[in-house]
Amino acid sequence: FSSCLVFCSVLTKYDNCATPCDFGLKISGMMSSSMRRLLDPNTHSFIPAEGDSSLPPVVNRLQGEVTYSDLESPISLNQPVIKFALNRNLFVIVKRVLLDCCVNRECWCFSSEGLACVGQDEIVFLLECLPQETLPPKHVFLLINSLYQDAAKGSTVSEMTFTPAMSNNLLNSRDHGGFLYIRTSYQCTAQLALPSPPYLVALLIHRWETPWARLFPIRLVLRMGAEFRYYPCPLVSVRDRPPLYTEIGHTIINILADFRKYSYSLPSVRGLVIHMEDRQTTINIPRNRYDQVVRALNNSNDSVLAFGANLSLAADSHLVCMQSTEDENTSYHTQAINIHNKPRRVTGASFVVFNGALKVPGLAGKSSIVEDGLMVRVPSETMVALRTALRDMRDYSIGCGPNAEETVVLQWTADDTNFNIGVKSCVDGRPLDGVPSIRVHNGTDYSGGTRIIRWTEVFILQCEDSDHSNEPLDISRLSESIARATCLALVPLLDLLSAASLTTLAVRTTIHPDNVGYEAGSNGEKLPPLYMKSLDDELVAVVHQAALASQESPAVLELIFRIMEQG
Repeated sequence: FSSCLVFCSVLTKYDNCATPCDFGLKISGMMSSSMRRLLDPNTHSFIPAEGDSSLPPVVNRLQGEVTYSDLESPISLNQPVIKFALNRNLFVIVKRVLLDCCVNRECWCFSSEGLACVGQDEIVFLLECLPQETLPPKHVFLLINSLYQDAAKGSTVSEMTFTPAMSNNLLNSRDHGGFLYIRTSYQCTAQLALPSPPYLVALLIHRWETPWARLFPIRLVLRMGAEFRYYPCPLVSVRDRPPLYTEIGHTIINILADFRKYSYSLPSVRGLVIHMEDRQTTINIPRNRYDQVVRALNNSNDSVLAFGANLSLAADSHLVCMQSTEDENTSYHTQAINIHNKPRRVTGASFVVFNGALKVPGLAGKSSIVEDGLMVRVPSETMVALRTALRDMRDYSIGCGPNAEETVVLQWTADDTNFNIGVKSCVDGRPLDGVPSIRVHNGTDYSGGTRIIRWTEVFILQCEDSDHSNEPLDISRLSESIARATCLALVPLLDLLSAASLTTLAVRTTIHPDNVGYEAGSNGEKLPPLYMKSLDDELVAVVHQAALASQESPAVLELIFRIMEQG
């Protein structure tokens, strides 16, 4: 898909879209009462700037009609979820819940709804309640609003990224340094109110832990798992806890990352995992991450090669780097955590370093565990052979020990498809796990009066370059033309779509000279005939023209659109 994954431009500005009145649509009672709610000029949202206990309004929606009201009473344990509005298109679902199924803590569960409109994964915050706390902390609403505003400008957060605290008093403490974002894996989510996938979970980070959150987050995540005895890490954030790391001190990561200016870190290859088993360590590298491996080779010196790894779902345990924090001795040591009540067979590691300075006669390699990773020492000629094998995408084995008692194997594996997990098609509910997609930023909003329609994402279900064509199909231009035609077709019908709760919809197009067509749907079902007729008027000519120009380069694209409130 490498030729398909870059958009060269976005749709041009379009200011003359027709409104419902232009088409004679008289829809009574559908003017949203949100028009009467003004944004706070300081927060640029419905969140009041003044007062720590001043929360955004509660929102209710019925058949397209939106009403707002202030929260009238404290939130009690396990009462129905409450939906707060941060602006006309961004909401936060809040629930107070006792997680007696797993960690036995009473928590606030915050789930965003609307970040996807600006190309950002939805966010979940799970925060332990403080004693006598009856209202959800206002700071979490402010953070979600900040993520929305940043994403609207094209700056988003993703898995294993970090956002620093917006002030020196995050959640009423100077010790809170910001949030680290992760995906769920083995954690229990049974009682949580979760958004539709894909979503991220935010973990509250102590300010002393900030360097690790920035440069080597997998170490911090697993250390949190060891602290709370929860594999691989808990989803619950605990306020005012002691730091898990303090002064950086002497660590092997010092030579692989820049702790002063955060200008570089050890290269991480998406999907690369390290499996340590009895007498063999295997480093699995996905074939579709070859470019990242070559980049790491080009940026390393001749004698040292390092790779950061990912959490492996195939491992039942993982190395953890611990640091003494109670005295002046800040040395590091190694532990391991594992899945509860499961035997330890495969242990994961967080990094591997190959050092080409071994000069012991008759020794082909020497491996050892260092902190939460693996150090492999080899002769210089072996390092050259290893680098050549990686560039040629060949597997490579290193015998370690005087009699090769242990083997380190680098092997290329199937493509990494661990993305868009849990996402389902709006058209027919088809799973889109592992289907590549591109978020669309700074596209054109098409106005229909009180509402707009926005193209936010395209899934590339199929994209093949023809062997007989000198010019492959231009996915960027094709997507833009389909998006423009779809928006023009649906602009007169936005109020009807919103009233029918069809606010997230998709158009799937098949482009091939011998097979051309499209489907459209919302909530996993096909759109009713009224909308399909309008789409026919705009889309049929576009997809047929694209099929004629495809020159046997087939493509199947699914474009996602969202209907939003104006303003």
